[in-house]
Amino acid sequence: SLSAGLDLPGRFLFAILTLMTLIANLVFIEEAVYIYRKIPSSKRSIIIWVNAAAPVIATTSCIGMWIPRSTMFTDFTAAVFFAIVIHKFLMMMIKECGGQKLLLRRFENGHFKISTGPCCCCCLCLPRVRITRRTLFWMKLGTFQFAFFRPMFMFLSIVLWTNGNYTPYNLSPKEAAMWISCFIGVLTILALWPVAIMFQQVRTLLTCKKIISKFALYQFILILNHLQTAIINILAMQRIIPCVPPLSSSARGAYMIQQLLIMEMFLITLISRVVYRRRYDDPEPPECMAEETGDNKQTP
Repeated sequence: SLSAGLDLPGRFLFAILTLMTLIANLVFIEEAVYIYRKIPSSKRSIIIWVNAAAPVIATTSCIGMWIPRSTMFTDFTAAVFFAIVIHKFLMMMIKECGGQKLLLRRFENGHFKISTGPCCCCCLCLPRVRITRRTLFWMKLGTFQFAFFRPMFMFLSIVLWTNGNYTPYNLSPKEAAMWISCFIGVLTILALWPVAIMFQQVRTLLTCKKIISKFALYQFILILNHLQTAIINILAMQRIIPCVPPLSSSARGAYMIQQLLIMEMFLITLISRVVYRRRYDDPEPPECMAEETGDNKQTP
């Protein structure tokens, strides 16, 4: 552990970041209890899963900060968990519309706009696809494949890493890391596409349920956990982030990522509590009342 060799400012920083992680977890536990008590059972677990993304990433980053040798495992744990959250977020949007049956009834003559990011944002000539049970199945399969295949690739990466054949973010064509990263990149794009399509379709309907704010938080976690991490790791591998003994460039990059993620996920956890918290004694707009009625009919 590097913490034994820290000076006073370093120990103070570690203590503050650990406290932020602890507060984030306490806020999440309080929110989970509230959700369990106030939200119908049909969407209770999905909303708790989505809310857990930020505190879980903060916790894995804090463990990696204190125990540098565990960084490979903590990064992979966070990545696998967020792969599941992507699927859960799509399911949450369907549940917030009253479930699949009510969603199909609302949009029985509607069409999905598939010319959206991250796959086809430039292909404006693509035809719209009818909203049917089959298209919903393919969209759910698109996010589920990521939650299924990403743990398999992560397990393969850890096996190769323990054998000395895997170096994260090594861009050499002869290295396994490049090919595994390419496969994961393709799977990620295929998983994010259905979420973007569904959001474009339901964002007006679910405005009263703050779906735009929820989608923004989900996008922030995605960008910070994936894009920010990849950029800093590549800069460290290219020695653009200089080494400062006793830390190498890659070790400094890992510490920067972990400390940034703890602060960012702490803020996102606090914002999520505000966005996902609803007061059930307040009057709601008519469209929300209709959706809640649909939910109650489906909830045993």
